[in-house]
Amino acid sequence: MPRTLSLLLLCGLTATALAAPPAVTIDAAGRLYLAAGMREQVAASLAGMPARLQRMFESESHGKLDAARLAAVTAAAKRTFRLDVFEPSALAAFAAHLDPAAVDQTLAFLASPAGRRMVAADVALAKLDPAATDAIANGKLGTPTTPQRAALFRQIATVTRATDSAAEVYMTMGRSLAVGKAMGYGLDLKDARASVGKKTPPPPELLQSLQVPLERYVAYDYRDLSDADLHSMLSFLQSPAGKTYVDASIAALTAGYRSMSRRCGERIGESWREIARSEAQDSAESTPTPTPPQR
Repeated sequence: MPRTLSLLLLCGLTATALAAPPAVTIDAAGRLYLAAGMREQVAASLAGMPARLQRMFESESHGKLDAARLAAVTAAAKRTFRLDVFEPSALAAFAAHLDPAAVDQTLAFLASPAGRRMVAADVALAKLDPAATDAIANGKLGTPTTPQRAALFRQIATVTRATDSAAEVYMTMGRSLAVGKAMGYGLDLKDARASVGKKTPPPPELLQSLQVPLERYVAYDYRDLSDADLHSMLSFLQSPAGKTYVDASIAALTAGYRSMSRRCGERIGESWREIARSEAQDSAESTPTPTPPQR
């Protein structure tokens, strides 16, 4: 009996020691979300989503979508790619992936001079117009740097998992739009997921195509920060609290874009189904009724 009791106590202590840190409240996650400028960055990115989605649907359909269906895509995107759709899911995921120590230490860093300059740079980058962001991605817009600073930028891109994050959000959006569209056509969530197929990791070619543009974004984003600022950022981002913050941020973005994309897909499916019904009705009404033969 003593041996059994000792084993039970040991298992209990081990389970306690290995348990995940407690998640934080939505209020605490919200304070960090605002302090990091995430709301401003997401809000800035949403304005261009209707145009981006229209281009995506045009490209994937190879020009086969008519004006009515493309207009439905734009209308759905305007109704669903909004902060009030993004934030509930995003903040829940953010809170679930944080712990109190990470929140406190991240808030302390963000309140430091280097942290404030990092957030200001991130918000400014998010507010650039699409032409400027395309120019950065293509290497047409940038600033001179040194090999040492270039190495720091690459380290920051790596530790923030910029490529993985962008690929995950991209894949999540595509799948969620497809699932939502299937639901808009009348399937339930389980059947909609089955019709789309299993979730797959980002393909290597997608990761490779994103790596260089995202490194350019990082270099342009922090071009005005001093070497000391960059080292301070890296020191925080490589710390346990920084890694937790990065993981939680990616989870929040993925959850928020999943929510918006699925709802957008549902609206697209509903609209396209209604267009098809209208077309079928018009076709039936325009088809002349055969005249019975005279006897």
